[in-house]
Amino acid sequence: MSEIKFGTDGWRAIIAEQFTFDNVRLVSQAIADYIKAANMEKAGIVIGYDNRFLSEEFAAAAAEVMAGNWIKVYLTPYAVPTPVVAYTVTMKETAGAVMLTASHNPPYYHGIKFIPHYAGPAMPEITNKIMENVKRLQENGDIKIEKAEEAEKTGLIQYVQPQNNYLYHLQKLLDTEAIKKSGLKVVVDPMHGAGIGYLEKFLISLGLEVVTINANRDAFFGGLLPDPSEDNLASLKFKIREHEADLGFALDGDADRLGVIDNRGNYLSPNQILFMLLRHLIKTRKWQGLVARTVATTHMLDLIAQEHKVVVEETPVGFKYIGDLMLRKGAFLGGEESGGLSIRGHVPEKDGILGCLLFLEMIAVEGKSPMDIMEDIFKTYGRLVSRRLD
Repeated sequence: MSEIKFGTDGWRAIIAEQFTFDNVRLVSQAIADYIKAANMEKAGIVIGYDNRFLSEEFAAAAAEVMAGNWIKVYLTPYAVPTPVVAYTVTMKETAGAVMLTASHNPPYYHGIKFIPHYAGPAMPEITNKIMENVKRLQENGDIKIEKAEEAEKTGLIQYVQPQNNYLYHLQKLLDTEAIKKSGLKVVVDPMHGAGIGYLEKFLISLGLEVVTINANRDAFFGGLLPDPSEDNLASLKFKIREHEADLGFALDGDADRLGVIDNRGNYLSPNQILFMLLRHLIKTRKWQGLVARTVATTHMLDLIAQEHKVVVEETPVGFKYIGDLMLRKGAFLGGEESGGLSIRGHVPEKDGILGCLLFLEMIAVEGKSPMDIMEDIFKTYGRLVSRRLD
């Protein structure tokens, strides 16, 4: 058996090769043991999953292990984005969450990640303890299981539907009046992932015209990676032209990362999105303080921040380090060049849905196209060029 190892965002492996029901139960027991050692078992745990193959079944297996350890489970009855699961941790004040997702990885992968009680990515000191538990359990461990039917009868497994609470929370973070008055037409591409319905519901409630593509569950993601990089967004570009839309938004498989296409079919990289949003937050909201970026993220953030006496702190690769700075030092914007970001007032977990809506707010407030806003920035700070290869 190859080693189960938590990377920058949980453990991911090929379905049926290493990502099996036995290993999901093993990792779930390791997480349960961590929670019990921290004396947080009475707080319960949230369990969510994405649209991948066997996601519901893997989530049910994890739930049965938690119930077997007398940890109350708040299980989602349908696929949900990772940031929504993270927000539900704060809403329910649980010991954390288990999210079954492989994010933007190929369809034959699946994954499991633990989101601790602070609703951000688990830091190495936490995942190291979980991996120690995994090794111990592999040698002579006892995996406790309570069948779902019995656990539901006793209330150890309850169902939670977090979409409305999450969207209401986003309303408080955004200038919804500006978005409503903009009259912008938007194309949304959730890429067959867990983000289906979120952007659409939010924008339609504000009276915007929304066209949606790739909004059905497809465990093969239409033959593409569920990754909102330019190579995978040809259909989004086509629909923008077809419907003469103002913007196109894409979400990855678990909706924690975003992609943006403008009305001319230009792809805006995550680095460009980040520095445009930083300028917006400083210029429009007058936010000050700290910005967190990974070592691989554009230094345009530094140039903009320097002019406005905003501090930029650099972290290693991995949003867990960004989230840590947001928690410990109150960074008002955190982001990485792979398309993840979050802001003050939200969970310290990357959120593609929030990123799309914040970008839309910027366009609505500025009354300019994304390329015009970017040119304004280049005229002021100079032109920096970057490209992501993944």
